Amino acid sequence: MAAIVSHSKTRQHILRAALRHFANSGYAAASVQQIVDDARVSKPALYYHFKDKAGLFQALVSEAHDKEFELLCGAAARSKTIRGQLVEILAVLFDYFRENRELMRIALATMFASPGELPKKLRYLDRCERNFEFIHTLMKRALQNGELDGRFGSREMAFGFYGQANVHLMAHLVTPTCRLDRRTANRIVGLFLAGAARKRNAGSPGKF
Repeated sequence: MAAIVSHSKTRQHILRAALRHFANSGYAAASVQQIVDDARVSKPALYYHFKDKAGLFQALVSEAHDKEFELLCGAAARSKTIRGQLVEILAVLFDYFRENRELMRIALATMFASPGELPKKLRYLDRCERNFEFIHTLMKRALQNGELDGRFGSREMAFGFYGQANVHLMAHLVTPTCRLDRRTANRIVGLFLAGAARKRNAGSPGKF
């Protein structure tokens, strides 16, 4: 008797095959035939789970941003201080990024791709805004608690931190040897909170 493959497993096989092709060739160049051949399923099986190629791409982009939000929430809950929260956030994002480089490459690429390189009705900006607003909320709370410098607005700080995080992630795509670990997370947060200007009686930079 033939083994029964669950719909969820078939869906995941299709998604992982699509991920490989989208990450390596881009959305426009990847074909449905290549994806079903790689996943070893039929086209009707693909269309049962996803409306079309655009639906496949949407599912992967949504997965990337939703997983990031889940990680942000879990990491922030592990500390009560803004410094601890930001270190935990970066550390967990770095871990996830290293293990899911193809998926994160797609998520980052959507922000820089030309309109013709993406599905016409791709939805991701709402998820990007949700994830950013989570960081923004942490900054607002830290300002209210007196942990951050009141000369700067919470949105400025959120952009500053989010920008540093994303630049390091993108650098890792170009240069995989770029170290993404907890020490790097501590250094980034130290730079963000203390700034780069020389300070009187400053200790060794290695303490960050």
